[in-house]
Amino acid sequence: MVEDGGEEEAEGENGEMPAATAAPPLQRCNGFLPGKEAEDGGRAAPAGGGEQAAEAEAMLAAAGGRVETRLSRRRLAVLAVFSCYSLVNAFQWIQYSILSNVFAGFYGVSFTQIDWLSMVYMVAYVPLILPATWLLDTRGLRLTALLGAGLNGLGAWLKCASLASDRYPLTMVAQAICAVAQVFILGLPSRIASVWFGPTEVSTACAVAVLGNQLGTAIGFLLPPVLVPNTPNDINLMAHNISIMFYGTAIVSTLLFFLVGVVFEEKPKYPPSHSQAVLQTMPPEDYSYKQSIINLFKNIPFVLLLISYGIMTGAFYSVSTLLNQMIVTHYEGEEVNAGRIGLTLVVAGMVGSIICGLWLDYTKTYKQTTLIVYVLSFIGLLVFTFTLDLGYLIVVFVTGGVLGFFMTGYLPLGFEFAVEITYPESEGTSSGLLNASAQIFGIVFTLVQGKLTTDYSPRAGNLFLCAWIFVGIILTALIKSDLRRHNVNSGIMNLDVKAVPVDSPVEPESTTLKIQSAL
Repeated sequence: MVEDGGEEEAEGENGEMPAATAAPPLQRCNGFLPGKEAEDGGRAAPAGGGEQAAEAEAMLAAAGGRVETRLSRRRLAVLAVFSCYSLVNAFQWIQYSILSNVFAGFYGVSFTQIDWLSMVYMVAYVPLILPATWLLDTRGLRLTALLGAGLNGLGAWLKCASLASDRYPLTMVAQAICAVAQVFILGLPSRIASVWFGPTEVSTACAVAVLGNQLGTAIGFLLPPVLVPNTPNDINLMAHNISIMFYGTAIVSTLLFFLVGVVFEEKPKYPPSHSQAVLQTMPPEDYSYKQSIINLFKNIPFVLLLISYGIMTGAFYSVSTLLNQMIVTHYEGEEVNAGRIGLTLVVAGMVGSIICGLWLDYTKTYKQTTLIVYVLSFIGLLVFTFTLDLGYLIVVFVTGGVLGFFMTGYLPLGFEFAVEITYPESEGTSSGLLNASAQIFGIVFTLVQGKLTTDYSPRAGNLFLCAWIFVGIILTALIKSDLRRHNVNSGIMNLDVKAVPVDSPVEPESTTLKIQSAL
């Protein structure tokens, strides 16, 4: 592969993908409508029947039958801008919860009402994820990115209008808009990584994209307690401090919206990998979003991953939302240190994400890595639970960091594992369903753990999460590892699809590309 404008390196021959005789194909096509598949095992039938297929093969042979793959320099800018506006969205998610006592006093509401400012992110995601993934599949990456960044900015500016003690409903509306923006953000990391990055860097790129969201959560733990100290005897000073946080967020969100408009493109000029070349040559008229969803839910390994991912990520959401309450229960007046512990948890997770991404790109051991990280997250949560009330904050910092390294580091693992076992289905659809599962579990876990923490103790709430994570370990162990995307890139699997000539924007109906690499 090469970068645009650079010299080509050998990949196959001259960085291109040769045509070859067709062999047994993938068992499922990317959301193909019933009737669009041949009877010989689900292979997409060449358009126009045998004569046209023969003519197409002759045309491909004359043209050399090659599809060029390259890496675009723009991919790094796309990844950076996405990570930044995902960061701001995550910052807005956690900024209320980490200051739950401050905002409860400012708006004169209960802790449960402040918790809902975090949980609205989870509530909004569930009913909107299917329309959002449909939009991503049918209208594309650029429009979805613009919607996410635009709604993020709109919600941030509305928060600036809620700087009065009687405007809790308005700040809830503003947070709900940011929650809708999140629907157009969380499903993009694996899509951006697959569309823009090559097979040796795709997992790392996905980890970096997820890292942006994690970094936003980390800054959300650290910055708000510093910007908005608890001043219950001076509400005007509190409102002034909150305004600095809100206006700063709104300005940054607006700048990022314009950057998305400048940087984002639908896809690079050349596909970055063989698997993307295959997907880009599939005829769009044969695609059915409904059929793609059905295919995913018929995929038993994906369903198991859907549940186990929801458990782990939902537990992370719950711990993040309730961290302030857990810390101040045992360490009264330590709101700032609660934020620092949250920062430690997420920063350690960012390191874990990058290490896991690099490891996957190097080894492709998706199931083994996912299972090991799951087990270590379970152990980390147990240790955190039983050391939380020892009276030593330094111990909580250490155990929180260990917990974050594995629990947060799991997030990109789930995305990439899902793309592998569901290829050639849309990355946005599989990621969206994983996130929907996480939001559902996150809502339930936050409500139940919050109730147990309030009525009993933080230990009771954490043990509740430990029990569910143990269930997730069992489900992960049952997942069958079928690395479809990796197999296509390695030449182990083959797929018959239509080809779009590199130098032509129009797809000739009779052109058929048959891909096979020798083992």
